[in-house]
Amino acid sequence: MTAPPSLSFAGQLSFKYVGGDASVDFVNTVDWAARGPIEDRLTDYDRLTRWAEGASAISPRQGAELRALAAAHPRLAERVYREALNLRWQLRRLYVAAHRGERLDGSDALEELNGSLRSALGQLELSSPPRGAEAKVPLRWRWHDAAERLDSVLWPVLRSAAELLASAEAAQIRECAGDDCGWMYVDRSRNGLRRWCQMETCGNREKAKRRGKAALS
Repeated sequence: MTAPPSLSFAGQLSFKYVGGDASVDFVNTVDWAARGPIEDRLTDYDRLTRWAEGASAISPRQGAELRALAAAHPRLAERVYREALNLRWQLRRLYVAAHRGERLDGSDALEELNGSLRSALGQLELSSPPRGAEAKVPLRWRWHDAAERLDSVLWPVLRSAAELLASAEAAQIRECAGDDCGWMYVDRSRNGLRRWCQMETCGNREKAKRRGKAALS
């Protein structure tokens, strides 16, 4: 199932990282309104790399390399961008299902995610730390050919999503209770009763709405 088209774009808005996981923050790059996705912050491949840098999914150096590669191969960059939007939609569906306590196995969203995982995780390899770096372990994980593959910007997102869904924290995935928000988060609050993606936005709007209703009553 392909992602629904975004109804509006907001490339001027900054990215926010409030979901507690890079793959959750990836889902939160658009507002999931009842009428469809609005204020989409992922407007093109360039913005995708900017988001990934902010999420520490890629380094600034890799981001610059990928943007230069995208400028040389614009059609391929556009295809990867479309793949990113589809991945975001599949993750959204899986995280909403997890929030509702539904079974995830057998869904087409999981099948698509697994297909992407097989391709991405095949690029993981072990290597020595960079020269001059303080090495606490003899080897480290790295992505093979990450600077030469435009789709490498999505590999850390896929890995993060897989690790989250395979962990006990999958039961703590929540959807913001704010109207026309739809942002997700991992609820790590002490009492497990977090309701908002951000208290200063959705939480405060809900409080203001309640005060307005109380004043009219």
